[in-house]
Amino acid sequence: MADTKIFETNVKPTWCPGCGNFGLWMALKNALVELDIAPHNVAIVFGVGCHGNMRDWMHVYGVEGLHGRALPVAQGLKLANTDLHVIAVMGDGDCLGEGGNHFLHAAKRNPNVTAIIHDNEVYGLTTGQASPTAQKNFVTKSTPEGSMDEPINPLALSLVAGGTFVARGFAGDIPHLTEMFTKAISHKGFSVVDALQPCVTFDKVHTYQWYRDRVYHIDRAAETRGEALTKVMEWGEKIPLGVFYEEQRQTSEDREHALQQGILTASPLGIPDRDELLKLFR
Repeated sequence: MADTKIFETNVKPTWCPGCGNFGLWMALKNALVELDIAPHNVAIVFGVGCHGNMRDWMHVYGVEGLHGRALPVAQGLKLANTDLHVIAVMGDGDCLGEGGNHFLHAAKRNPNVTAIIHDNEVYGLTTGQASPTAQKNFVTKSTPEGSMDEPINPLALSLVAGGTFVARGFAGDIPHLTEMFTKAISHKGFSVVDALQPCVTFDKVHTYQWYRDRVYHIDRAAETRGEALTKVMEWGEKIPLGVFYEEQRQTSEDREHALQQGILTASPLGIPDRDELLKLFR
């Protein structure tokens, strides 16, 4: 088995010491090694945020694009080369705020893409404003009197929109989070892992100890979406971790007529003289 160092670059992480991003980074490298996936067979699309800095120290094909637009780019990559393992690494604000509409439609379409959400309830890169997953009454820079809104639950959102794999892990439990990532990447279809992570600089409430006092592992996935929905909504004194639901359903790539003859990157362009065509655009 390969070593996780094959996924590292010569750039050192610049996250705050103790940031939950370190746990997610380690678990993702572990999962790719366990699945025996080589760096050149992985494409990761990063959202904008602290998590997106991972692009510089993750040795795979990588893209960091517009804020909230990781999922459409990831789906485009998967359509162009279905042989790639495509992963969208996003923040809770990036994915569910700016990119909320993309998230819903990805769950509905069921592309063979893995979505990893760095869920810390704040916009860390812009110094700690409340994100869409911020719990009610949570005090942040943008909610000095406490958040007035109910939080978005990404797993519930994916379930009701049609997502075929939903799981939750915790950055402070790297072996279990590695297992969640491994199962998500192995799943054929839209797989979502809500990765709970402390922001040690801007969130002094949801610390590693706060989570450790509450999280527990579930024994099995639910048999129905309704059962799974009830479980993913459990939050408070007890917070469940694990795979909540999984089903096999035709992916958007399976339905794409353009892919019936093979992957697009291996298909002929069908242009007799490419250079002459390009001259028209000079």
